[in-house]
Amino acid sequence: MANHRRFVFPPFIWVVLLCLFAFTRPVAAGLKDSDCLDCHGDNTLTKTNAAGKTISLFVDKAKLKLSAHQTNACISCHADISAKHPDDNKPVALVSCTACHARQAASFNASVHGLALKAGHDDAATCQDCHDSHEMVSSDSPTSPIYFQRQAQTCGACHDKETREWAQSVHGKAVLAGSHDAPTCTGCHDEHKIRSLRGTSAMRISEDVCSRCHASERLNTKFNLPADRVTTFSESYHGLAGQYGSTVAANCASCHGFHKILPSADTNSTISKLHLVETCGKCHPGANKEFSSGKIHVAPDGQAGGTDFGSRLNHWVRQIYLVLIFATIGGMFAHNATLFLKKMALRLRSSVRPVVRMTASQRWQHFVLAWSFIVLAVTGFALKFPDSFLAKMMGSSEPFRRWVHRIAGILLLVVGAYHVLYLLATRDGRRLVADLFPVKKDLADVLDAVRYLAGFTTHKPKIGRFGYAEKMEYWAVVWGTFLMGATGLAIWLKIDVTAYLPRWVVVVATTIHYYEALLACLAIVVWHFYHVMFDPDIYPLNTACLDGRISEELQAHEHPLEKSTVDPTQNDNDSP
Repeated sequence: MANHRRFVFPPFIWVVLLCLFAFTRPVAAGLKDSDCLDCHGDNTLTKTNAAGKTISLFVDKAKLKLSAHQTNACISCHADISAKHPDDNKPVALVSCTACHARQAASFNASVHGLALKAGHDDAATCQDCHDSHEMVSSDSPTSPIYFQRQAQTCGACHDKETREWAQSVHGKAVLAGSHDAPTCTGCHDEHKIRSLRGTSAMRISEDVCSRCHASERLNTKFNLPADRVTTFSESYHGLAGQYGSTVAANCASCHGFHKILPSADTNSTISKLHLVETCGKCHPGANKEFSSGKIHVAPDGQAGGTDFGSRLNHWVRQIYLVLIFATIGGMFAHNATLFLKKMALRLRSSVRPVVRMTASQRWQHFVLAWSFIVLAVTGFALKFPDSFLAKMMGSSEPFRRWVHRIAGILLLVVGAYHVLYLLATRDGRRLVADLFPVKKDLADVLDAVRYLAGFTTHKPKIGRFGYAEKMEYWAVVWGTFLMGATGLAIWLKIDVTAYLPRWVVVVATTIHYYEALLACLAIVVWHFYHVMFDPDIYPLNTACLDGRISEELQAHEHPLEKSTVDPTQNDNDSP
């Protein structure tokens, strides 16, 4: 039989391996839940926290197995625990829930609780204070600390006074009666990003807190509540002042209270007739019974939901004034509009304006372009701003607005196509595009205009038929019409477009369509309106758009280099 020699490690190798194993293995890797429960399974185990409060360290194994964390080991959350605990006398670090609940942790860190912890207030609420730790269950479970009927009890551990007041309120009584719709603590203060509402503006309280329920048709109908409490507050002085930016105007809570909100029929309510003087007097020193009888939630028709003499009188006064305003202002407008038109007609007949600036065809093209542009602007921005007066002009009807916008768009494209044919097929059109084409002199005119406007020279540039201002505007209209037409059609025919192109093409077209429209409208108001309306030399209107003619004086002043076309019939002041 062959002799087999067995290999044996030298003793020093065993020492090295044992040291490496001791210093490189996870310290707590060998800890089992049973090791922890040897101590924490004792229901008498307690400690005193930083606030001096005695808290239990007992972990109920049976409840732990029923919790949401039943599959977690102790060291999954308490990763800082070593095998030497508790003999190492190192305090256990606060468990961080971020690893598994990052979004909720981010919200919590921005809450009043999270900010307090960051500021060093160790007694501020943590995740475990609200959700429990070892016995955490779903919020739908009646045993959960954040179950809707137990939530106030959980918050009351730190906010005892507020909880007692809430329990007496209509909200608290409804929750305790089993209503899931009634607001709990988080209903007003939010969930993880718990916020303090102290110092909050009037409009934020009414729009962002109270309106969650009181602007809901479903809840108002279900609980037989007035449907207009939020809107009527917004239209009251308090609401209007809040919208204007006042930080001291009364909000909902100023009158109704914060936590102890009671109906007006309850004698303990701040809006009871017994306490109205006191409530109003907080902001209005010297308020008396008569002052406090005023209505806050006044309906849009002028009535305050009551049938008393003052409410009925207020309603009829409002109706009379509406008729009076319509008749008076309507009559004034009709009078002045008629007078304006007659004076403009007289000026056109009596003034000598022999210089022809626009032919009849050009004036009609300009007229169609102008009106289609105005209709497009009104109907387009009515969609972007659905609460504006522009939307109300459209009757707040989306089908009507949409089709008026599309028809105006088609009209704009038609006049644009006609204009191209006009430029190519007619002598006046070819001359027009030649005169509007940019040339080297335009750049020199721009530089001269800058020097003139800056005061470095008293001589402004001499312009021919069209200067840099008209040329810039004309080619901007050409480019804008093409761009708005292309993007508008892409938005309208999105189904057909996406049959051949990616969906993002329509998204980008929508963005271009809106911002190009905004740019065009601002350019018209700031640039075009000045040159044809507000320029002191031609105010209130350059009448060339009406009959195509201007005076020789204006021609010499604005276009001294042009060989003007003179209409001989305009040499007589009496010519029509």
